[in-house]
Amino acid sequence: MKILLLEDEYSLRISIEEFLTDLGYRVDGFMDGLEAYNAIYDTPYDMLLLDVNVPSLTGFELLQKLKQDNKNIPTIFLTSMTNLDNLKEGYKSGCCDYIRKPFDLEELELRIDQAFTGCLEDDSSIVNINKDLSYNIKKSQLTFENKEIILRKAEQDILKVLIKNKNIVVSCEMFQDQVWGEYVEPSTIRVQVNNLRKKLPDGIIQNRRGLGYIIER
Repeated sequence: MKILLLEDEYSLRISIEEFLTDLGYRVDGFMDGLEAYNAIYDTPYDMLLLDVNVPSLTGFELLQKLKQDNKNIPTIFLTSMTNLDNLKEGYKSGCCDYIRKPFDLEELELRIDQAFTGCLEDDSSIVNINKDLSYNIKKSQLTFENKEIILRKAEQDILKVLIKNKNIVVSCEMFQDQVWGEYVEPSTIRVQVNNLRKKLPDGIIQNRRGLGYIIER
């Protein structure tokens, strides 16, 4: 899972990054709201952790702009604001949760787990790849003609990347970053993608020779 962290307090940002990285998340940290907003359109993120009072673009404004663009990413606000009006504004802008500073990092871990499993509505977590094939992102469940197809962890992650980038060719470099988080041999990626393709109906995942793979919908 890849998380964007927007926090302009350096020591807190580093502490959160290190804590979440140790848990196995991949974290990109930002201190400027506009830089974070632009990064979201360059990189698919699974979760946003947003401070509110940051330079250029507040956390509230950032999330509101994403909602206007119909970009729905589970979001938790991290803020020292304590009054009810601020709380209402946070939820009105579309966040999943709201953590008041200071907080324990273990609490943040629990809130992230809850947001991943409970924030998105059921209908938005089900992706219809075609009329007979669907994938439930929340449950990591692939179904073909009402029968479940069992996927290995790497196959699930590869499918999620392809779905998030529908109609876009996904290169080996993108798989390296979003599935493994480090360099792996292109031959390993090809093997894993081909294993996934064998479990799907013909033509779902298409190969663009020399470029990568794509699901066209």
